[in-house]
Formats: sequence, C-alpha cells, structure tokens
Amino acid sequence: MSTPTTIEQNDPRSRLPDPAQFFPEVGTVAAAMSKATRNGAVPPTTIGLVQLRAGQIVGSTYHAVRQTDLLRKAGETEERITAVASWRDAPYFTGAERVALELVEAVLTPNPSGERVPDELYTRASAHYDDKALWTLTIAISQICFFIPVALIAKPIPGKPPGKNYIK
Repeated sequence: MSTPTTIEQNDPRSRLPDPAQFFPEVGTVAAAMSKATRNGAVPPTTIGLVQLRAGQIVGSTYHAVRQTDLLRKAGETEERITAVASWRDAPYFTGAERVALELVEAVLTPNPSGERVPDELYTRASAHYDDKALWTLTIAISQICFFIPVALIAKPIPGKPPGKNYIK
C-alpha cells in the first residue's frame, strides 16, 4: 500500500515536517556543533570523511548524499569519496584519516566481544591527534549521531539543503 510519505524516485517526500517549526533551538545546537568541529584541530576533509562513513554505516541515504556533496564541494576526488566504504584497503587515506574512520566505525558498530573503542585504538588515535583534536573528532561523530535518528525516522529529502529538505 502506497502512502503519501513513500519515497518515490521522481517525487521524494519526507515523513515528517521540518523539526525547526517545533524546536527552533535545534538550529542553535546544530550551529554550535558545526562551529566546534571547525576549530582547526582536525582538517574539515577528515570530518567530512568520518561523517560520510557514519552515514554509510547506519544506512542513511540522506547523510551519504549530503556528506558526499559537501566533500565534492570541498574539492575531494571521486576516488577518495567512493573509497570511504572500503577505506581499509584503499590507498587514498592518510594514517590520521584511517584512524578517524576506524574510530567512527568502532563507535557505531556493536562489538560483542568487548569495548567498542578499546585502549589500543585510542592509543593509535592519540598518536595522530592531540587532546583537542580527539575531542574535535568526538564532537564530529556526536554531531552526525545527533542527526542520524532525524534522517532515519523523518527521512529528509536527500540532496536538498537543510531547511528545504522537508515538504510538510
């Protein structure tokens, strides 16, 4: 049975209206998180790669499309963008980028045999990033995690800019 919220290729629709009409303070929170990640401690490209990987892991088309678009606008190559899904064996990433991608995977992937972020991974991350940069990566992962339920439940329209990605 088709409903008005069914996503069609030629007529995408969000399930819910823009949350800003109910919670205008969410924009303030989002802006503060974005500002915190742009503090210069971690390259913006690394943050974009991490957030793209998060979108891929949770199966969010909205986040995958959005982060891909932002990375393209930042001048990232198609090879690097495409290879994020298979970063472990791709030759396109630095050691620092690899550990950042591993961190986001560890946070978002259940580990039935122990901690999600073990000491060994933290130690490798701290070899590439100082405390401020590790906090920046943590906030970047938190930022995308903040919006994952929005993307999965409300289904904003992929490819549309924030504020224009809801039709109700």
